[in-house]
This record gives sequence, C-alpha cells and structure tokens, in this order.
Amino acid sequence: MSHRDAAHGGHIARKRFGQHFLHDRNILNRIVESVAPQAGDRLVEIGPGEGALTLPLLRAAGKLIAIELDRDLIEPLRKKALGVGELSIVSADVLTVDFTALAAGQPLRVVGNLPYNISTPILFHCLDHAAAIRDMHFMLQKEVVERMAAVPGSKVYGRLSVMLQLRCAVQPLFGVPPGAFRPPPKVDSAVVRLTPLPAPSLPQVDFALIERIVRAAFGQRRKTLSNALSGIAAGSELDAAGIDPRARAEQLTPSAFVALAKHLASH
Repeated sequence: MSHRDAAHGGHIARKRFGQHFLHDRNILNRIVESVAPQAGDRLVEIGPGEGALTLPLLRAAGKLIAIELDRDLIEPLRKKALGVGELSIVSADVLTVDFTALAAGQPLRVVGNLPYNISTPILFHCLDHAAAIRDMHFMLQKEVVERMAAVPGSKVYGRLSVMLQLRCAVQPLFGVPPGAFRPPPKVDSAVVRLTPLPAPSLPQVDFALIERIVRAAFGQRRKTLSNALSGIAAGSELDAAGIDPRARAEQLTPSAFVALAKHLASH
C-alpha cells in the first residue's frame, strides 16, 4: 500500500512516526527569521518531512544536513532540493545520530519540528551533545515548551525544566495553532530557542548524579525531599547543602539541585 495521498499528490502522515507536516507560510517564515541562517552555518534539521522548512533554510545557508527516519520521504526531498543548495540526508532515527561527530569541529545549529511522541528523548539526546551545538530551534507541543521554561513553584516545573535550564538558556518564541499543520494535531504547538551555556557556566559536577537526584525528587513530587530522596541523601545531608528537608522538589531552583549534587560528590 502506498503512503501517497492521490488527491493531494502528497505524503500521508504516518501515525507511528508522529508526523504532522507544517504548511502555514507565515509560521514557516517566522521560524526561518528566528533561526536567521547564514551562509557557512552548519545546519541540521531533524525530521524534514516534505521540506517545507528545509528549502527556505537551505536557500539561506547553502548547505543543510537533514535527518529523516521515513524512507519514503527521502527521494522526493532530494528532488525538491536540486538547484536550491547542497542537501545531505542522514537516513536514521535521530536518537542514534552522533551530533558531536556530525559537527566535525564546527558548532551545529539544530532545527526541527519534533515528533511529539518522542520530543523529550530527542531533547535529552541533544543535551548529551550540547558542547557541539551553538543553538537549537524546535517546534514542540506548547505544554512541553511551558515545562521547559517553567520556574520553581510552578505546577509544570519538573525534571525537564531543571535538566534543560542547567545546560541551556530557554527562550519560548511564539505559539502555533493546530491549523498550521496537516493533519492538524489535537494540541497547540510553540517554537522555542535553546542556547547551550558556555562551559564555565555549567555545573562543575557529574550530570549523571544531578539527573539521579532530580529524577528521584520529581518521581514522587508530593513527598517531602527527605522522603523522596531517602535512598540518595539523608536529611542531615540536605541540611548541609542548604536545603530544607521538608521542602518539595518543585520549590528547589536548578542551582539547589547542583548544590546537593556537589555536597554528595564531595562526601
């Protein structure tokens, strides 16, 4: 069975890939303006789909690397790019792509309309390669962008907020209505800019330890920290790190989690 839609001559979006193709010109233009690609940029697009964003980016930068899992989309995309610029296509699941190797010593600028069903794993995968990335512009579910930018005390502040904000400056840019896509998703979307922090601004402690603490703290967010973290840190250790053991995870700033990790690492 073909995945082409005869009436539109287009590709039928596949549910298992979480595909929603962006077609609204105004939104596409706003994304390109936000990225502001320059000739010589090492641009990488995650999930180019039918190329609605790929082609304007390619026109501006002259070169682009696209990562696409759906093989049916690759040849049509190659044809569309002819004469526009130099398009390299990596046919793979983005979670298996080594961005540091792809950067080849030149910082990457990563762009993508991320499949909503695996957007969080993709964000964490990019964070693992943050040292090789200059900036990221992603279209995500609006709720996810709200969680990414959330401040302590907010209901949506959680593991994603803390882990992202320790590695990047998070800047929500604008909202995108469902009608901008084919087929329309059931949720609102938003575009966000992530700028990895310079090395001196990063926590000088093992990220795996911070991740373990944050995961445990928010895994049982209704519990006090002394209960939620009982397997990792005693109440006296929380006190020593300047943290109230009776507080809850959502009350702690990202830097408080770092302070606790540093204390545990040194003791």
